[in-house]
Amino acid sequence: MKVEGWLFLGCAVFFGCADIVYWYFSHDPTGTTALALAVGLAFLTGFYVLFTGRRLPQRPEDNREGEIAEGTGELGFFSPHSWWPLFVGLAAAFAALGVAIGWWMFLIGVLALLFSVIGFVFEYYRGHYAH
Repeated sequence: MKVEGWLFLGCAVFFGCADIVYWYFSHDPTGTTALALAVGLAFLTGFYVLFTGRRLPQRPEDNREGEIAEGTGELGFFSPHSWWPLFVGLAAAFAALGVAIGWWMFLIGVLALLFSVIGFVFEYYRGHYAH
């Protein structure tokens, strides 16, 4: 995880330099504050990834002399034909549209989002209450 950590720290340095140049030329407190927050967020993420990466075993990506074949294997389970992400996205869009139109539409969208997220989470649930 060293590459990811150093990438985020590099972004923090870039945002810091851009923040100084932006403040010097614009004297805009809002944009300067936003860039300073971006510096803090990138630094915090990079520090966390590097700090956590020291406690984990070395990955094949971190080995400079590693072979491509070392990274093979199962990466996880990805549902091949799930309709739930579509329903979650539509419900979230409906709720976001409800913020602009009216609270009643927002509440309907949040309710639809709740049901679709529950369906997405428990799609492959196997147990007493499986659907």
